[in-house]
Amino acid sequence: MFRLDGKVAVITGAARGIGAETARVFREAGAIVVTWDVAEGAGARVDVTDPVAVAKAVADSVTTHGRIDVLVNNAGILRDAQLVKVKDGEVQGGGMSEADFDAVISVNLRGVFVCTQAVAPTMIRQRSGRILNASSVVGLYGNFGQTNYVASKAAIIGMTKVWARELGPRGITVNAVAPGFIGTEMVRQMPEKILATMVERTPVRRLGEPKDVAYAYLFLASDEASFINGAVLSVDGGVVVGT
Repeated sequence: MFRLDGKVAVITGAARGIGAETARVFREAGAIVVTWDVAEGAGARVDVTDPVAVAKAVADSVTTHGRIDVLVNNAGILRDAQLVKVKDGEVQGGGMSEADFDAVISVNLRGVFVCTQAVAPTMIRQRSGRILNASSVVGLYGNFGQTNYVASKAAIIGMTKVWARELGPRGITVNAVAPGFIGTEMVRQMPEKILATMVERTPVRRLGEPKDVAYAYLFLASDEASFINGAVLSVDGGVVVGT
């Protein structure tokens, strides 16, 4: 198993699902884990879209632990809707609202920017660090009814590649993980028909588990991954995203 002994890791969106499992896996690997989430009881209560709150959380972590070695930008939300609703060839009212578009971009994309910009100076001073960004298989292939979510996850891939160039010379690697259909608590509450469709589209014929993604993060955070930079690691069972 890859080890993170003594490394200080900050994980956003760590209250449940992939974030919570990543925190557990990192701790088992010897890391000192700092969890950020807007939910109460999930570590530091931090809104990743608030630069002031994030800056304070970074300062608190550095004061307490002396450094930050790993940042996992995992926090994200969904607000799905079609761009324009169409039924029987006729345009219906509604569609994706500007508020829902903005909310997803704010958390999923701007939040990654805010957290990375706040943590990067500490890693630059250390001359070392790992930044791991949560993209998605839909950021690579698109998905019906997810204009906002796909836009955020595709943009994260672009930012990852820019930061890999900018921060690589400073001893910091930046990579993205693109999960497919993962059986989080939220996903498993979906109707059986939808779950069956997800499994059918996945060649390994099962949903992923949060630990599948957590172990991908663990590898990329480890010393063994020191020459991987600017990569997008798909953790999706070979999924084919359909319409």
